[in-house]
Amino acid sequence: MFLKWHIGKVPKRLKIKQVYGVIFTENGRVLLKGEKENDEVIYSLAGGSPETFDKGIEATLRRELIEEVNVTIGEPILLGYQEVDEQNGKPPYAQVRMVAMIDKIGKSQPDPDTGETYERLLTHPKKAIQFLNWGDIGKKIIEKAVMVATKEFGLKDFIDKNQIV
Repeated sequence: MFLKWHIGKVPKRLKIKQVYGVIFTENGRVLLKGEKENDEVIYSLAGGSPETFDKGIEATLRRELIEEVNVTIGEPILLGYQEVDEQNGKPPYAQVRMVAMIDKIGKSQPDPDTGETYERLLTHPKKAIQFLNWGDIGKKIIEKAVMVATKEFGLKDFIDKNQIV
């Protein structure tokens, strides 16, 4: 599998198969979704696949955040996309990454698609890089998100405290 991180909009030649968000609290912590696998919690960003009824990638992100982690957000900003070539003869596709601020964290509830209730972890961006364990691309995504959140949302403090919500 070949992965390459790009800043900016997805070219029309690539189908968007994922939209995920680096979502910040007002004190600079990142929201991660935790899923149990073999008695271990695996963390990821919240988000998912576009549906035909979604009116753009922002709508996909908003819908998926409510479904998976019951969180609403302000205006999301595009960070970029990961180009994925599975090297299986099928065309490459895009996995979009966006950044936004949390408006409200609702009560934890089951995902309507899977029935699973995910853990919701708030953590420092540097710890998010470690929890995600996505290597250099994951590091670049989180670092870019911090830059955008600092500039566009005025984040100054990044609290170093893990919290399950």
